[in-house]
Amino acid sequence: MNKTFKYITAVTFLLTGMKTLAQKKDENIGTEVVNVVKPYTPTISDAFKVKETPVIDDETNTQKEEIKYNIFSFPVASTFTPAKGRAADVDKEAKERLFKNYATFGIGNYGTVNAELFVTQDLSNNDYVGAMFRHLSSQGGIDEVKLDDSYYNTAFDVTYGSRTREIDWNADLGYKHQMYNWYGLPTEFVSFTDDAINSISEGQTYQTLTVGAKLDVKEGMMDETPMLFKRFWDSHGSEENRFFIRPSFDFEIKKYKFKTEFVADYVGGSFEKKHKEMPDMSYSYLNFGVVPSILLQQDDLSVQAGAGFFYSRGIVNDVSDDKIFVYPQIKASYKLVGDIMIAYAGAEGNLKQNSYADFVEENKFVSPALAIAPTNQQYDIYVGLKGKLSNTVAFNVRGSYMSEDDKAFFTANPYDTTSLNTEGYAYGNSFGVVYDDLKTVSLFGELKMDFSKNVAFGINGAFNSYSTDQAEAWNLPSLKISADLDVDITKKWYAGADIFFVGDRKDQFYYNDITLTEPLFKTVTLDSYFDLNAHVGYKHNERLTGFLKLNNIANQQYERWLNYPVQGFQVLLGANYKFDF
Repeated sequence: MNKTFKYITAVTFLLTGMKTLAQKKDENIGTEVVNVVKPYTPTISDAFKVKETPVIDDETNTQKEEIKYNIFSFPVASTFTPAKGRAADVDKEAKERLFKNYATFGIGNYGTVNAELFVTQDLSNNDYVGAMFRHLSSQGGIDEVKLDDSYYNTAFDVTYGSRTREIDWNADLGYKHQMYNWYGLPTEFVSFTDDAINSISEGQTYQTLTVGAKLDVKEGMMDETPMLFKRFWDSHGSEENRFFIRPSFDFEIKKYKFKTEFVADYVGGSFEKKHKEMPDMSYSYLNFGVVPSILLQQDDLSVQAGAGFFYSRGIVNDVSDDKIFVYPQIKASYKLVGDIMIAYAGAEGNLKQNSYADFVEENKFVSPALAIAPTNQQYDIYVGLKGKLSNTVAFNVRGSYMSEDDKAFFTANPYDTTSLNTEGYAYGNSFGVVYDDLKTVSLFGELKMDFSKNVAFGINGAFNSYSTDQAEAWNLPSLKISADLDVDITKKWYAGADIFFVGDRKDQFYYNDITLTEPLFKTVTLDSYFDLNAHVGYKHNERLTGFLKLNNIANQQYERWLNYPVQGFQVLLGANYKFDF
């Protein structure tokens, strides 16, 4: 062993002993490679320079290149996630281009014309403006109808709005013009001469002017706040004003969420026309409401508990009536199996503001002489279950019990020749409104299925059992069922179909004439009906699409209302064009 190796051995044993005394157990003090070229006596400060691998050949010492280490102690957040495998490359389909504007036009039998135009334009990064035009008309031609059954419905709306990080708002202005005819003469019960038919002026027009706004503050306690003013009038001297605003606020205190909704709803109007036994009709109702609630959540249980407090002031023919209402506002849900199966229940009530415009929207053939009053929906108690049977099948079943005071029922107006009323709606061919209490037991079920991304199917149905002081729950069906199917056949072709079934309804007919020994009063059953519709479309390109719609394929001229048969088999052929400015 040469001289250098002896020095190395001595140094090694010495430092090993010193390490045992001076260093903590298992502490790593680091190592570095050095060349010993002459004997020296190591000190404590030099101990960390001991070689791990000594040089044993001192005759040929090679100077090693100096290596510099730079270490930066800086934490780095890694987002790397190791991949378990690599999927095969798939050709991505080009995203369908979205257009801001479209125009639709279609024509069909019965002289039907359907047209729509929607345009929108961004004025800046935040502001936008839009407009919508809609028209649907028909020249009529229903078999065995003695009066004109044509109609049209034209509407125009324009909106201006702004979207920012703090607030969204928009203002709307709309106008709608409608024309319908009281063509439902009771020819089954009364014989009309040609002269009598020709003397009837069966036309009625409705006009609506609306000004609305919506405000949504994204930060703060205020939620979305809608407001609307509506002016509604007809060609027989009826007029009505409606205004409502519904602001809501919510906030949190610790883990509790509080919400309060406010309602201010006014309706007022008058009818120039009236039946023989009715006085001049003017009305106004102002409803104020506040609905506070608290949301409680724990694990899979969620409960929103609150109450609704309403004050209503009504004035009918200068006679005022003030009322106070209190309603339950309770909703609860429990996740039985995560989001796959959820049980829910609730008890809710509300003061529903009825209006002439709303009645016309539901039944175009009402007379311009109605009694207007709000409906007191005392409570609606319900329990249900909803969820998924699989990834592609969703369901919802519910049972409920509802109690309503002053429920509005549509009934056929009488035909009384002794009243000498020759208005176009006075021949038993229009409908009035009667109010009474109603209790409803309802069962509802719904099923939605997506067989694939190209095929979707849905079906729902409701069974209702009614209890009222009236002889019948007029014009309310006990059974409703509907289903729809949509299919994307290819990238170019698509199709769909829907069918709905409505059960029997009851109405009443009253006829009085000086030639009768006693008036004719009869309860009439309107037969149940179904309506099958289908459509098919072809996408010529990303802008142009042609379509064909078939309505009432079974050619059922059923009566939706007493003495009002609908149009039979209908065909509508048209196209839709999308574009940008």
